[in-house]
Amino acid sequence: MNKQIIRFPKDGQASLAVNEWQVWDGEGDEGAPLQSPNQEHGFNKVLVPFHWWCSHYNADHKNTDIIERVKQGEIGVWFAADDDILKHAEIIEAGKILWPVVAAHFPIFRDGRSFSTVALLRQRFYWENEVRAIGDVLIDQLLQGARVGFDAFELRPDQDLAIGLQQFDLFSVTTQNSWRKKRTSLQRTLLEA
Repeated sequence: MNKQIIRFPKDGQASLAVNEWQVWDGEGDEGAPLQSPNQEHGFNKVLVPFHWWCSHYNADHKNTDIIERVKQGEIGVWFAADDDILKHAEIIEAGKILWPVVAAHFPIFRDGRSFSTVALLRQRFYWENEVRAIGDVLIDQLLQGARVGFDAFELRPDQDLAIGLQQFDLFSVTTQNSWRKKRTSLQRTLLEA
């Protein structure tokens, strides 16, 4: 788990930021990270699997510790590549006021389903809070991720964060619309040259 992430807000510049979120896989001790955050590594906030949220949140709604952590903005969710978010539209709509951060997981860098998840979150659900890429995230995926709606990236530990930051400055002209902005007009580009 990285201590830093790349944050690239929609109308801002890419920069390094402290990673405050522990990603819990939902396995092992039922809810252990929710009751005792990993202070040893500096994490006090937890991203829980969406499938766990769907099956446990309603059952645990009487757990005052979980309710309090949700109210304090210390619990977010992460979506697996095969989560059908359209099937759970009501839960996601309710989550817009509960989760300060959501993440989409890349089980392997060649699996692009999480790009679709983020595009749906931004375009259909009008998600405005942070959307983070987690899992097998490589530098090669940063530009595509930023275009579809990711605004934070937890790179795989063997990836160089400094090189990752440079990726966002590679191109000054875009030829396709994206979540961030409309494509560059060819006529305007020629006039500026």
